[in-house]
Amino acid sequence: MATITAAMVKELRDKTGAGMMDCKTALNENGGDMEAAVDWLRTKGLASAAKKAGRVAAEGLVGIATDGTTGAVVEVNSETDFVARNEQFQEMVSKIATLALKAKDTQELEAMAYGDGGLSVAEQLKEMVGTIGENMVLRRAQRLEVGDGVIGHYMHNATAPGLGKIGVLVGLESSGDKEKLGELGRKLAMHVAAASPIAVTEDDIDPDVIERERAVLSEQARESGKPENIIEKMVEGRLRKFYEEVALMSQLYVIDGESKVRDAVKAAEGEIGAPIKVTGFARFALGEGVEKEEDDFAAEVAAAAAGS
Repeated sequence: MATITAAMVKELRDKTGAGMMDCKTALNENGGDMEAAVDWLRTKGLASAAKKAGRVAAEGLVGIATDGTTGAVVEVNSETDFVARNEQFQEMVSKIATLALKAKDTQELEAMAYGDGGLSVAEQLKEMVGTIGENMVLRRAQRLEVGDGVIGHYMHNATAPGLGKIGVLVGLESSGDKEKLGELGRKLAMHVAAASPIAVTEDDIDPDVIERERAVLSEQARESGKPENIIEKMVEGRLRKFYEEVALMSQLYVIDGESKVRDAVKAAEGEIGAPIKVTGFARFALGEGVEKEEDDFAAEVAAAAAGS
């Protein structure tokens, strides 16, 4: 019997995208013949990860992990919602979220060791593609840290602890009561999940975003036919409204439906016993911005009828 080396298994895995154990079995079954092993995997339907990698992955899970004053949120996509209920997939996303606590960005996270088996996070994802049979992508990751304070967190539509469809982290700096600060952080994270701000304060909004909004508002105002000096005032008024809609501290606090977020935070300082600063937030909504393929059911039926 031919000796099957780790290098041979890796080569076959790189060629086919199949799982490592499947590659080892294929080589054993074919006496170490690489091409025959490729055909064997294809026959078994296992050499399909490369083809699957071209398919749109817009489902999956958002995962959150926290450790003291550090939090991380990741999005791992799959092709179908069914995979999100798979325990192996859930375990993998949870592990990746925990690893993200020590990664500065998505690229560093992909290169990190997934476990003791020698695979990186990116390689583990490829293994899971072969195991589960769907394309999977580590789409993004973000880490949030504070000095003296807490990381508030919230998961909307949770399917398991720390896993769901909208994950939010909020950083709060304060020397006050950490338990009460944590509860405020959780409520603020719930607010961010619902209100979807783009920046903490008006000053933090990207100038390019403001200019684009100003250009749109200016065109809208000119359609009124009013003089330029009036148009300018109209635009500034509408920009203030825009800030209130997208800057976290200027938004209406969804928890009480009455206060501005900044006023709710200020009011909480008395109970917490120290000033509070919201340092940042991260909000990941599953599949956000991914262009999904739309199934044309009528065309599908027509094609099936034509082939019958």
